[in-house]
Amino acid sequence: MAALSSTPCLHSLAGHERYFLSCKTSQFSKPLFLNPSLKKLSFSLPLCIKQSDREERQIQQESSREEVKEEEEEDYWVVSAVRSKYNEIVIVDTADARYLLLDSTKNAHSVINKGGDNWTDAYWDEFASLPPIVPDGPIAIYGLGAGTAARLILELWPSVHLEGWEIDDILIEKARGYMELSELEKPTSKGGSLRVLVDDALSPSEDVSGKYAGIIVDLFADGKVLDQLQQVQMWHDLASRLMPNGRIMVNCAGIEEEKVVTNEKPQLVPGDSVWMLNPTIKVMLEAFPGQVYWKRTPDSEGLNFVALTGGVPDLSDWSNKVPARLREPVKQWKLCENL
Repeated sequence: MAALSSTPCLHSLAGHERYFLSCKTSQFSKPLFLNPSLKKLSFSLPLCIKQSDREERQIQQESSREEVKEEEEEDYWVVSAVRSKYNEIVIVDTADARYLLLDSTKNAHSVINKGGDNWTDAYWDEFASLPPIVPDGPIAIYGLGAGTAARLILELWPSVHLEGWEIDDILIEKARGYMELSELEKPTSKGGSLRVLVDDALSPSEDVSGKYAGIIVDLFADGKVLDQLQQVQMWHDLASRLMPNGRIMVNCAGIEEEKVVTNEKPQLVPGDSVWMLNPTIKVMLEAFPGQVYWKRTPDSEGLNFVALTGGVPDLSDWSNKVPARLREPVKQWKLCENL
């Protein structure tokens, strides 16, 4: 992977379009998480987001940086900002990585590290464990973003064929121009590839029945899992797109409070039952009784819930098939059971 250059802020355009973006680390909240090395980042700068006209969408911003206010803070630069039909799209550069931020939450939906390391120490790495436990065939990524998960999957499994679905054509344009997405669209040395589809993954314009060996679901709006994914019928529809023995792996985000109310008194939820506070996992279990597994990323990686569908996976065999960095994480999957 070619190293990304650090690009300074660009000059702002129309004053009436100014939009103030204040991005402290706490605002990069779940469902998406920044690299732990960036915990002390503090962003506070003015920028404008211009309405897209398909001819000039890139926003320019002043080429000055504020002084670092604390010793532990790290400089950053906004390299592009634009508003599309679906998103407020901001691409941010730091010394170590480039981030794609979407919508008013300013959550990081994609990251590309400088220097060629495709591991993220976040939930995207979990998706890279899927290929060994699904049949041979294409794997769909619903919510491609700028291709963070696809990049690692193609590095580890270079013969895999991926289809990345993203509803926002302007996001894809920016990802190709600023986050090397176009490099992933080239065939790998082993024949693998990423095909990008600009379409609504939940209501596709093409027939995808029985097409996929696996489906990775990473679909959010305004910092939350899409409302459509809280419906049992939608999960049945997604399952119909799988080959026999195919699986779905899902980023289910986090939870608000780790307690439930019993007889009007709050009680902490036992560790093996905490998944019951995640509404996406609950509706998945309703759709696929006895065939949903869950795990949670560590606190250092954002405390995201990840879910998996299908028959009981042989965790030992699965662990032996993945790279060393994923061997212990795949052993942490548990069956969703009401205790």
